[in-house]
Amino acid sequence: MGTVGQALKCPVCQDFFTEPVTLQCGHDFCLICIHAVWETDASTEGPFFCPECQIFLPPDLTLDINADLQKKVKDFTANQQPAAAETGIKAESSSLIHCDHCIEKPSVAISTCLTCDASLCQAHTQLHQQRSALKDHTLVDVTKDLLSLKCRDHRDELKFFCMEDKIPVCCLCVLIGVHKHHKASPLHEASGDFRSMLVTNMNQLLKRRGEAEHTIKDLESLYTQTVKSAEDFREKISDKYSRIRVVLDADERLMMQIIDAEETYMTDRLEAQRGITETQIKEIDRLRASNKALLQEANDLQFLQQIGSQNLCNPLEFPPIQTVNRDLCDHEKLKTIEKLVDDLSLALSQFFPRMWSYLSSLALDPKTAHPKLEISPDKKQVCWRRHPVGEGLSPQPYDSQYSVLAQESFTNGQHYWEVIVQDKPFWMIGVTTGLITKKNSPAQSSSSLGVNSTSWCIYHGEGQYLACHDTQEKQLSVAKRVRKLGILANIQKGELSFYDADAMTLLHSFCVQCTQPLYPMFNPCIDVNGVNRQPLTLFWIKDPWNWEGDKK
Repeated sequence: MGTVGQALKCPVCQDFFTEPVTLQCGHDFCLICIHAVWETDASTEGPFFCPECQIFLPPDLTLDINADLQKKVKDFTANQQPAAAETGIKAESSSLIHCDHCIEKPSVAISTCLTCDASLCQAHTQLHQQRSALKDHTLVDVTKDLLSLKCRDHRDELKFFCMEDKIPVCCLCVLIGVHKHHKASPLHEASGDFRSMLVTNMNQLLKRRGEAEHTIKDLESLYTQTVKSAEDFREKISDKYSRIRVVLDADERLMMQIIDAEETYMTDRLEAQRGITETQIKEIDRLRASNKALLQEANDLQFLQQIGSQNLCNPLEFPPIQTVNRDLCDHEKLKTIEKLVDDLSLALSQFFPRMWSYLSSLALDPKTAHPKLEISPDKKQVCWRRHPVGEGLSPQPYDSQYSVLAQESFTNGQHYWEVIVQDKPFWMIGVTTGLITKKNSPAQSSSSLGVNSTSWCIYHGEGQYLACHDTQEKQLSVAKRVRKLGILANIQKGELSFYDADAMTLLHSFCVQCTQPLYPMFNPCIDVNGVNRQPLTLFWIKDPWNWEGDKK
C-alpha cells in the first residue's frame, strides 16, 4: 500500500477517508471522526482543535467536503481491490503500535484515546492528560482493536452499562438503540457497584470457607469420636458377653457339680447294698461248707457232739436277702436339673436369633436401573445420575418411578436387609413382585413401586413417612428421623415389616400373601438443585453368621 495509501487514511479511524474535510492547519479527517473527537454536531460552537497538531481553530469554522481528496480515495481503493484479489496480499501489520501524533519520528504508543481514536506515545499521553479540553477523554492501554472497546452498532464509546443485559453500551444504544428502555448506569458507577458486590462475595466466600474448614474439623472430630465410640462399645459388649459367659459357665459348673454329687450319692448307696449282700453270700457259703463237712461224719457220737458244739441243733434262721430298690435309679434331681437348663434355654430363645441373623448381603441389578440412576461399581449404592446419559443409553419407555431392583429375590424363609438413607429428603424403599422383559431392553419392574397390589413400600418426603400399597397411603407416626431403614420379609407368615434399623423399632407391617418372588426395590427419587443427590446405600456385614446353618 505504501505511503500513498497511508496518506489517504484518516488519523482518527485509521481507515480510508469518508467525506474528508481539511482543517485550516492542513490536516485531513473524516467528517464523522472530527465531530466525534470534538464531541459536537454541526450546530455546536467550539472550541475546536486539530487532533494532529493540537492547535485551536476559530469558533466560526466551517467544514467543507474535500472533493479532490475524496476522488483520490475512491480511485485508489478501486485500483487496490483487483490487485489484492490477484496477489492475495494482505495489509501489513506490525507488532508495535506507533503514536499517531508523531509524524516525522514515529514513537511507540503506550495508550489509546477512545475519544480521539488515536494511539499516543508517552509525551502525547501526558499532553493529552494536561489539556483541560481533553480531560474528559477516555485513555486505555494501547490497543489495535478499537472496535472491541466501542459499540459495534454506533462506533461510539462504551460509557454505560446495561443493568438488564449485563453488557457495556454507548449513549446511542440507551437513547435510540435496543437498550432504549433498559436501566443503564455509567461505567464507573456500575463498576463500583459490581466491585462492591465482588468484595461482598469475597467476604462471604471467605466466611463460607471458614465455615467449611470448621465443618471439616467437626467431621474429623466426629470421625475420631466414632472410631473411639465403636471401640468403647466393642469393649463394653465384649465385657458384657464375657460376664454372661461367666454366669453361664458358673451355672453349668454348678449343675455339673450337682450331677456329680448325685451320682456319688447314688453309687455309694448301691455299693453299700452290694457289700451287705456279698457278706451274706460269704456267710451262706461258710455255713454250707460246714454243713457239708458234718454230713460226711460217719460216727454218730462225733456227729452229734459237733452239732451241739456248733449250735446246729435248731433250724437256721436266715435274715432276708435285701432286694434291689429301683427307686435308687429314679433320677429325679437329674431331671430337675435338665428342666432348669431347658427353662434357661427357653428364656434365651425369646431373644434369639437376632433379626440381624437373617441379614442378607444384597447387590443392585444395573440392568433394572432407570437410565437416570447411577449404580456404584460394588453395586451397593444408587443415586440420581450426576452426568447426562450417553448416546448409548437413550431413554426407554420406563415407568415413572426411578427405581432399581436387587439381584436377589425371595420365595421362602426369613430375609432381612437394611438401607442407609441418612439425611436424604426424599426416598422410596420397598419390594415388588415379578419382572417383564421388553424386546431389546433390560428386564424392568412390571409395576410402579407402592401404587398397585403387587408392591409395598415406605415413602419419605421432607420428614413425612407414608406406608404405600395398592394406591393406598397411610401416614406413619415417627418420633425420630430414620437414618437406616430395615426390612424383614417373613415369607411363611406372609409379613413384610419395616423398622428403624438403628433403634430396631417397628414402623409398619404389611400382610403380604403372594406366590411370586419378592424383589427388593430402591428409588432414590429425583434430584432437584443438588439437594437430593445423596445415594441409597445397602448396609452389609463381613462374613455374616448363618444362624440356620449353625442350628443344623
